[in-house]
Amino acid sequence: MSEFIKAERVVSTALGLLEREVVLPNLVWRWGNTNDFRGAKGDTVTVRLPAYFNAQKRALRSGATRVKGELNERSIDVKLDVDVYGDIPITDEELTLDIVDFGAQVLNPTLSGIGRGLEDELIETITGATYAHTLTLDTADPYGTFVDARKRLNDARVPFANRAVAVGSTVEAAILKSDHFNRVDQSGSDNALREAVIGRIAGFDVVSVPGLDPDDAFAFHQTAYVQAALAPIVPAGAPWGATQSFNGYAVRTVRVFDPDEVEDRFILDAWTGTNVVTDIGHLDEESGVFTPAEDPDESGAEELLVRAVKIEMGS
Repeated sequence: MSEFIKAERVVSTALGLLEREVVLPNLVWRWGNTNDFRGAKGDTVTVRLPAYFNAQKRALRSGATRVKGELNERSIDVKLDVDVYGDIPITDEELTLDIVDFGAQVLNPTLSGIGRGLEDELIETITGATYAHTLTLDTADPYGTFVDARKRLNDARVPFANRAVAVGSTVEAAILKSDHFNRVDQSGSDNALREAVIGRIAGFDVVSVPGLDPDDAFAFHQTAYVQAALAPIVPAGAPWGATQSFNGYAVRTVRVFDPDEVEDRFILDAWTGTNVVTDIGHLDEESGVFTPAEDPDESGAEELLVRAVKIEMGS
């Protein structure tokens, strides 16, 4: 049962909740087009990955036979399979006598909870994935570890733009204590993300993610992880409903009257699905170089997560 403060006088100054910031959504490949999922078999959307092609060459005037090539696209499936929701009953007494500001006392806290729930789905996918490369953080000089992570991504031909390191609190503390680390001011449209960015290291934006295990960190390109996040439509029979936005997520809110309990119900829903983006090719264990396969069915080619590197705390 909900509990709202009841007193002779309550000062309305917002002190702020001890709640976790939501920052990961703006760092990954994400979309929320309802039309993409409408009519899709198994509520699953297939994301097309471009073909990898190697050019041929021949000497001019050599008369050499031209070698015919082929293009083989790949795909990643994202299944919309989780409903992150809230269902809050509000009695006549609470609505009439206790709730002074519905937005501040009901809407904002519940939207924050839904946002954290959606980010948790993404974190579960990130932490549960199998990585081609796992590094141990050198706590004496973390900079070297991130240089190694940069090399792994470079050797996999991962684009330089849109790279980030998501760090837990213990890893963050080790970085901030490093002499190599330089804090820089960051700008961005999302306040939570802007406040979470603590600087750059070895070409990565370093982002503090409170939802991660304190000893974990992940250096990745934006396309290493994908998340679909949709707000279901407002039912035609609902007397009031809307789609709200929270930290880049869309959340459906509906307010209905429950005649059996003689109370209002404030209902929130957001649907999501997540996945990692793997690539097929050959990983040279000695050099660390990953070469994508032109033909995904080529014998010996492996399906690997090379767009991200997992970093663990050393002992």
